[in-house]
Amino acid sequence: MGTFDLIAELPLTVERYELEGLSKEISPEFTRRCTLVKLHGGGFTGLGEDVVYQPEDHDIFEAAGAVHDLSGSWTLAEFCERTEQLDLFPAPPEWEVSRLYRLWAFHSAALDLALRQAKLPFHRAVGRPPRPMRYVASLRLGEPPSLEPVTRRLALDPTLRFKLDATSSWTPELLEALVGTGAVDSIDFKGLYRESIVDQPADPVLYRRVAQAFPEAWLEDPDLSVPAAAAALADAHERITWDVPIHSITDIEALEFKPRMVNLKPSRIGSLKRLCEMYDHCEARGIGAYSGGQTELGVGRGQAQYLAAVFHPDTPNDLAPREYNQVDPPAGLPPSPLRADFSAPGFRWPGD
Repeated sequence: MGTFDLIAELPLTVERYELEGLSKEISPEFTRRCTLVKLHGGGFTGLGEDVVYQPEDHDIFEAAGAVHDLSGSWTLAEFCERTEQLDLFPAPPEWEVSRLYRLWAFHSAALDLALRQAKLPFHRAVGRPPRPMRYVASLRLGEPPSLEPVTRRLALDPTLRFKLDATSSWTPELLEALVGTGAVDSIDFKGLYRESIVDQPADPVLYRRVAQAFPEAWLEDPDLSVPAAAAALADAHERITWDVPIHSITDIEALEFKPRMVNLKPSRIGSLKRLCEMYDHCEARGIGAYSGGQTELGVGRGQAQYLAAVFHPDTPNDLAPREYNQVDPPAGLPPSPLRADFSAPGFRWPGD
């Protein structure tokens, strides 16, 4: 029996839903907007988080309100199928992937509500005990790049591990200093982003330097369509992982070579059924998995952490506590691996 089959027939009663806007200044240049989706039924509320990046998409969504009639008695599978048939955007989104982000908000809220109504924690529903969840902190080093963001965080927690966004401005001296910290688990080349603020064109020199400097680090999303870039990483295929292109099993199978590890980001996959199928597919084929965040402001980060604790707790999950998204994280944040008591019904990280 597949993972989704274990939860597909959960009964779900929905009376209404509402939307709540969230906003937080992450840095002087970036104010994050998200929208909570709240499904109400039977005296319970299920929560999901829409992590679409364009603020105007949230403005339109929240202003329109609960325009779809989702009330009724469903199974979880029926509700998820119904929401996949709907256009959840009152106006077309700027990015097509945003449709998956919003769909995940409804599916995760439905899962949370169905489990609360059944008085059942998620991990018991799928028969997988959660374990302490290992995390890394994701970080860019500024322009011009500096070691200071890394050392500032290591001063708060000397055991902290990192996933760093590499840029062409990284110098050999900076690379040497980063190696000296002994704290880098993953490098994200951001090579597959287009028309975003984090675009990083293929850079064969950068790729070669990074691969040589960090011979054991995971290398995420290089752009291998450029022959010189592909040649620079020809000996590092076992360490190359993928995030941006991964939305389905089809995407994994379409990769040029079988990966040892992929980033299964729930909001990038969108569908609860498809996500469960991807967990099963990777497990059956010996492909490792980790997960990443989307600068969530609400329950979305904890839900991704919960999934990681259940399906891949020991991999370099880019799911550090939300406070690590701040320019100046506070002291006293819980160290990796994260531990929690998951005895409460529902689909949320305890405390959310």
